[in-house]
Amino acid sequence: MGRGKIEIKRIENANSRQVTFSKRRAGLLKKAQELAILCDAEVAVIIFSNTGKLFEFSSAGMRRTLSRYNKCLDSMETSAVEYKAEKQESKELDVLKDEVARLQMKQLRLLGKDLTGVGLKELQHIEQQLSEGLLAVKEKKEQLLMDQLEQSRLKVEELRGFFPPAERPVPSYREYYPTERKNSRANHGVVSPDPGCEIEKEDSDTTLQLGLSTEIYRKMKEPGRETHSNDSGNQMDLL
Repeated sequence: MGRGKIEIKRIENANSRQVTFSKRRAGLLKKAQELAILCDAEVAVIIFSNTGKLFEFSSAGMRRTLSRYNKCLDSMETSAVEYKAEKQESKELDVLKDEVARLQMKQLRLLGKDLTGVGLKELQHIEQQLSEGLLAVKEKKEQLLMDQLEQSRLKVEELRGFFPPAERPVPSYREYYPTERKNSRANHGVVSPDPGCEIEKEDSDTTLQLGLSTEIYRKMKEPGRETHSNDSGNQMDLL
């Protein structure tokens, strides 16, 4: 008959426990050696008894196997950390994608698009946001205009500092051109004469047309010379 199944628990009897430890330790080391030979595996076994005595077996050297184990353990820990980091980044990426989608939807609604399914309260809220944004834009524009005007004023004041102050005030347009009549005559190059000169000019033109000299004409104009002028006129008619 085969051996019965043994309950796996601590053996209370010290002698029986020591005998069982020796037998199973030898069997475990033998199985480790067989596994290394049959399967070309690197096997290492470390056993500490309850009294603190060390038993070990290694197919390729305990130090080498332990060094390889530590490297593998570090790589496994690094892989676990990287996996956790990737998982965290994936969660954050999903959150950011949802946030971007929400902001895009909000932007479309602010532009008056994709308003399907939007309630009255939400539409009023969007309207209020647009009004507040418009007021903020107007205030910013006015501030920029005022800043530009102030900069222009400062530049003008700076340019004025380069020129000396004028001793005389610059005459106005009316001082150069008192009346419109004088202005028109100045443009044609004609000097306005007095009324007497105009009459004398007309008389001189008449004397030129009659073929008389200016001195004779003046004598004819004298009061005592009227008859003489009439005679001369008759003579001119006879001629």
